[in-house]
Amino acid sequence: MVALLGPNGAGKSTLLDMLLGLRDPSSGTVRAFGMPPTARRARARMGAMLQETTGPPGLTVAETVRLTQHLYPRTTPIGELLALVELTEKADRRVGELSGGERQRLSLALALAGAPELLVLDEPTAALDVAGRRRLLQAIRELAVQDRSIVLATHDLREAQEVADRVVVLHHGRKIADASTQEIVRRVGVSKVHLTTDASVVWIANFPGVTEVSVLRDRRIELLSADPEGLLGALFAAGHQVRDLTVTDADLESAFLTLTQEDAA
Repeated sequence: MVALLGPNGAGKSTLLDMLLGLRDPSSGTVRAFGMPPTARRARARMGAMLQETTGPPGLTVAETVRLTQHLYPRTTPIGELLALVELTEKADRRVGELSGGERQRLSLALALAGAPELLVLDEPTAALDVAGRRRLLQAIRELAVQDRSIVLATHDLREAQEVADRVVVLHHGRKIADASTQEIVRRVGVSKVHLTTDASVVWIANFPGVTEVSVLRDRRIELLSADPEGLLGALFAAGHQVRDLTVTDADLESAFLTLTQEDAA
């Protein structure tokens, strides 16, 4: 499971479009299974769930899945697909009558219709409510332990941290990190600090090693720092009060913010 991360405009969807043969690169080459992505043998081994995917509104869920299966040389049994995405009871429901979350789960079933070796998911949980997101992520986790590779493009860093074995970070069309979640967090080397202090937020933000500062609703300050000990020592030396202090290891979100800010600089 590879999570593809990056801010808006970083190139995530463009990269996936090229991988799927939907867009030609302006330079360089793209290969899937050693072949151009447009080759029939390559397409037969890939499945995709894009941000805007739907089925014919007049067909039922089961009819839509069977129609898609006819496009592939090998298929996943329809009962298995509908059970995985929790649509068994909606098999005879017309696509146009499905809720937003149900349409998203149908999109995943269609992406899996051809038993793909490579599954591409572009923002699969976008616009889902909490319950719908949880159900779809559970289905993706079950897919991740099977014999296939999954590329997941997402803005949700918690989502990536939950499911990904490997993280690739794009920024301005370039790859700026490619490693496991743990390795990326370790490499960035920042800590997350929460505290209440009488020092100004501007002073803290300008302290060396501080990369991100925000004031929470309870007036506590949250910040990322590569040198939390130095920051605290400077606060104490200047006579500032410090209360409600916690220092924890950074998470993927903190590492992502640090990486993209460093690259922008």
